[in-house]
Amino acid sequence: MPAITGKNYMERVDQLDTTVWIDGSKLKGKKSESLAFGGVMKTQAHLYDLQYDKNLVELMTYTSPTTGNQIGTSFMQPRTKDDLLKRRKMIQEWAKASGGMMGRSPDYMNTILMALASSSPLLKGMEHVFPDNVVRFYEYAREKDLSFTHTFINPQVNRSQLYIEDPEEAISARIVDKTKDGLLIKGARLLATQGGITDEIIVLATGGVTNNSQAFAFSIPSDTTGLKFICRESFVHGQSSFNYPLSSRFEEMDSVVVFDHVLVPWDRVFYYENVDAARTFVNDSSFQPFALHQVVARQVVKTEFVLGVVQQLVDAIHISEYQHVQEKVAEVIVGLETMKALLVQSELDAEMDQWGCMRPSTVPLKVAITYFPKMYPRFGEIVQQLGASGFVSLPTENDFNSEIRTDLDRYLQSKAKNAEERVKLFRLAWDMTMSAFGTRQTLYERFFFGDPVRLTSDLYCTYNKEKYTKHIQDFLDKS
Repeated sequence: MPAITGKNYMERVDQLDTTVWIDGSKLKGKKSESLAFGGVMKTQAHLYDLQYDKNLVELMTYTSPTTGNQIGTSFMQPRTKDDLLKRRKMIQEWAKASGGMMGRSPDYMNTILMALASSSPLLKGMEHVFPDNVVRFYEYAREKDLSFTHTFINPQVNRSQLYIEDPEEAISARIVDKTKDGLLIKGARLLATQGGITDEIIVLATGGVTNNSQAFAFSIPSDTTGLKFICRESFVHGQSSFNYPLSSRFEEMDSVVVFDHVLVPWDRVFYYENVDAARTFVNDSSFQPFALHQVVARQVVKTEFVLGVVQQLVDAIHISEYQHVQEKVAEVIVGLETMKALLVQSELDAEMDQWGCMRPSTVPLKVAITYFPKMYPRFGEIVQQLGASGFVSLPTENDFNSEIRTDLDRYLQSKAKNAEERVKLFRLAWDMTMSAFGTRQTLYERFFFGDPVRLTSDLYCTYNKEKYTKHIQDFLDKS
């Protein structure tokens, strides 16, 4: 089938008998009609509909190499730099629909699955691996335009360096049996963003695995028997886009995934009981360059959104003449232009890998993901400093529809906006940086690719410094 529409997405997810728990209750009825998931599912449906926008269809889709159907560009294996540029423009088109606030829009996992399939030959010759399964499933997902959540990390029980989990009690998800039909998995994994509102979940053990029973990778439908999504508290506190302009539409939800003797069919297993595969496949494959490229492309759009909000605040209350204000806005501008430059550099330095994929350069992308987690929290601080006391008393949509409207119109107006326009803008800035949704966004960007200190350490250890030290040594030798 060709790329799906929003209607296709909503119907497929609503038809799944997925086990989702939220606030002490099992979710019943259509997920698209629930307060917690309705807004983000409608937004996601809009993203799929953009694949059929007559002005965007050539960007959002490409011709399938196997069926000839028009399918989603986020699944495309780039063969040229033009292909890579098309992927980036498509990613940013989807990101614009949420101001970059949806870190797990479908293109993220589509990109990762594409990258794993592109590098599947790395698995050949290893024990308990199925590279053909990776390719077959990628092609299946590509042609069906499947949506994915994922889980890459174990529960945060004990992060000390010497901790070894009790082998008798499965906490982190592990293989507890192997049958003729597949693997049996028991235990839990963390941080399945959009858990419960996607077709499938991809489970991937990566570098930190030391136990064969936890060294696996697979994908299964979200309504697989024994699979359970336990959600955190929803940050959707109302459906009003006036009161909650971001959280009412882009709250993606995060969940713990519980596996209660879940059967994973053999044809869905990518590898199992192989620590070496878990340690090396993600690092040596094109996973990192393509995942980083997708993330940085979205973060550029998010920074553009922040800059727009910040300048609107400045204009609304007429504070642009102050140099300290100019300095703060300039910080956002520097951040934006830095991220854009690093993204473009990764594309200019892209090279063909051994399997014919055009990989973006990882060095500028690693710099970007080291820089952004430090920069994004500063954006929230800048917004708070510029808006100041204006964030303390923000009336609601109902207030403007009541008999106190006259008071609000008089006392809450600003230099450039009437009271309703000003409050609407300030509520946007508040929801972006100060609400539960906004503070989750800050935490999310701080740790998107893990511990920021480890990211910095990885950049230090992998960056080629030899030519610079050699230059200094040559300089000293000539002195």
